[in-house]
Amino acid sequence: MRGADPRRCSELAGMSDTTLLQSQLDRLRAGDLAARDELLTRACARLEQLTRKMLGHFARVRRWEETADVMQNAALRLYRTLAEVQPATPTDFFRLAALNIRRELLDLAKHYFGARGLGANYASAERRDDSTSQTGGPVGGAPDLTHEPSELAAWSEFHERAGQLPDEEREVFDLLWYQGLTQEEAAQLLAVSERTVKRRWQSARLQLFEALGGNLPE
Repeated sequence: MRGADPRRCSELAGMSDTTLLQSQLDRLRAGDLAARDELLTRACARLEQLTRKMLGHFARVRRWEETADVMQNAALRLYRTLAEVQPATPTDFFRLAALNIRRELLDLAKHYFGARGLGANYASAERRDDSTSQTGGPVGGAPDLTHEPSELAAWSEFHERAGQLPDEEREVFDLLWYQGLTQEEAAQLLAVSERTVKRRWQSARLQLFEALGGNLPE
């Protein structure tokens, strides 16, 4: 398995539609393991987009790793996972993809910023460019992963707790937080009202807030 080539994603963006993905998922569930390669190829553009968004929540890891490399390693994880787990729908497939990307990012964070990590003891000033404010702070609200072991542990716990949410809340949390969908898009995908999505989203955030003692990433 060579995985999805990020350089071809733009060429395949128009091919990653729900109907084609569902057809390949049906083949996979019927025992056709060859469908794994086709799945990753068809979903290439979406996987790249998902990886880029999730890498944005790991700003310090992003200083060391390119989106394409993270995506390639996460795709290999996903490929192996698909031999054991066969998602029933495209929504389930991308949820599984997000899980594997998350695991890859957490492993990279531990690799670079664990107690003996390369990045933990690497002192460098943040690059100053037009993306910084006049006060020196970054423009935008992407959460930053510090190299402090205690904060790394807290960030890891956040993702672990998110994966332990009840099914309905976890489903909405994955779509909004990790996959970047709007509440309206999530409602359409799940065939529920936007009000239901908002309620589940609020419930998910409240449960995480309580589980983490009030410390939620922005």
